Amino acid sequence: MTTIHPRDYRISAAGGTLFARQWEPEEACHEGRAPIVLFHDSLGCVALWRDFPRALALATRRSVVAYDRLGFGESDACAGELPAGFIHEEASEVVPALLEALGHDDFIAFGHSVGGGMASVSAALMPARCRGVISESAQAFVEERTLAGIREARQAFARPEQMARLRKYHGDKAEWVLSAWVDTWLSEAFRQWNLNESLARVQCPVLAIHGDSDEYGSLQQPERIASLPPGPTTLAVLEGCGHVPHREQPDQVLEAVTAFLQGSQIAE
Repeated sequence: MTTIHPRDYRISAAGGTLFARQWEPEEACHEGRAPIVLFHDSLGCVALWRDFPRALALATRRSVVAYDRLGFGESDACAGELPAGFIHEEASEVVPALLEALGHDDFIAFGHSVGGGMASVSAALMPARCRGVISESAQAFVEERTLAGIREARQAFARPEQMARLRKYHGDKAEWVLSAWVDTWLSEAFRQWNLNESLARVQCPVLAIHGDSDEYGSLQQPERIASLPPGPTTLAVLEGCGHVPHREQPDQVLEAVTAFLQGSQIAE
């Protein structure tokens, strides 16, 4: 039986210290294989991935790394507003520091929601290092369905119990986390944002996972993610699934990921 050993790290990066956790399979079969780096969503953190990273490590026999972006979870607080170019900045400044600190040369980028954008931009900026991209419920452009979902969520977080849940994972950074999501996405400065240029530069294989009932993005999102990269792409649409497939349909997500890695022959 495979044993998974989680290990926590504190990593210095631009702007502060990041919290990261790595799930390491005990068997030697994972050695030489590129690790999977998880990029969380707009309200997420390492803890909110719950048991998925461990299950992913077991299913793929690869190391799995998750980290809290600056301002989230157990990472340092972030001063000021989130800049409109935060997705590109994360990929260009933080990800290389994370990989260096953990001693990883190559990696597979797996991003949920806005984390899918960070995964894609990371692949575009580091073509020699990123061996594959897995986007889950990712946004490739700003559409009204996304904005409507954010407006609805903003109203829900006006209830004390909702903010209490957010504080459970982000502590006194919770208000900043909510503002960073809502205010950034609803701003005029962000309205024209899209991943077109970055996706066109992604050379590695791409898997776009999306639920057909995703409240934050229509199927136009994964279709664009799968259509722009020049390399091989796979689109996996999960029926009856919303915005968090790894929680709602974890077995289907793990099956899609393992098939993608094996079919794409991402051996290292």
